[in-house]
Amino acid sequence: MKFVSFKHKDDQIHGGVLLGNQVRPLTDSGADSVLAHIASGAAEPDFAGEPLRLEDVTLVAPLQRPPRIFGIGLNYREHAAESKMKVQSVPTVFMKLASSITGPDTDVLLPPDATEPDYEAELAVVIGKPGHRIAAGKWKEHVFGYTIVNDVSARGVQLATSQWTLGKSFPTFTPMGPYIVTQDEVADPHELDIKLTLSGEVMQSANTRDLIFRIPELIAYLSRIVPLESGDVISTGTPPGVGLGRTPQRWLKPNEDMVIEIEKLGTLRNRTRAIA
Repeated sequence: MKFVSFKHKDDQIHGGVLLGNQVRPLTDSGADSVLAHIASGAAEPDFAGEPLRLEDVTLVAPLQRPPRIFGIGLNYREHAAESKMKVQSVPTVFMKLASSITGPDTDVLLPPDATEPDYEAELAVVIGKPGHRIAAGKWKEHVFGYTIVNDVSARGVQLATSQWTLGKSFPTFTPMGPYIVTQDEVADPHELDIKLTLSGEVMQSANTRDLIFRIPELIAYLSRIVPLESGDVISTGTPPGVGLGRTPQRWLKPNEDMVIEIEKLGTLRNRTRAIA
């Protein structure tokens, strides 16, 4: 199934399941119905109301306020090399604030303080069943599904210190969506083509088979330290081709279209816009 969040006539955010060109609304559970369904552990969603035509709704980020967004840095060997950083013996983990989330077909805002803005196409994992000290071999028991994240980063802020969170958490710096695909629809998340184009030019093109630390290792490592919660997002890292690693370096400019495609997970589109 494909879980979405959307706005309809009342401009409130609702949860639903995408079925072809229709959206079946979930029973309203407050501010984040998709998160409520994930946390419930229910095998099947609880629907309410009549199906809506996809063309009559506006999709927003499938999760509005996940408990945490764990970013994984330098998780493709070639990306670490282009960033001139050493591949670590354990995953490089940083946080992105939930206030930075935006949805598909929205503007990514570029304020003056977000210096050297960059793009990063990433496969993200959404945790379903919570757990602490999860064995790598049991990782699938704890995965609800997968989505696309663009880990937009202000390199001038990110790399000014050893702490990356602020440089990756400007408002709108975490485009997510267009939906969460449940794990039963993705046989192997480590065999997915991933691509980002910038105003039609291919900037990143790789396959998730090239991940250094794969999803079982990431879940085991993170959960040894902090209990994972339902709705936590693990953004697994970006392949080579980011603006930071290019010669000359290629930063995002206003009025550019960013399009990320990940096999089986759809297409996430956003446009950049400068603000004062």
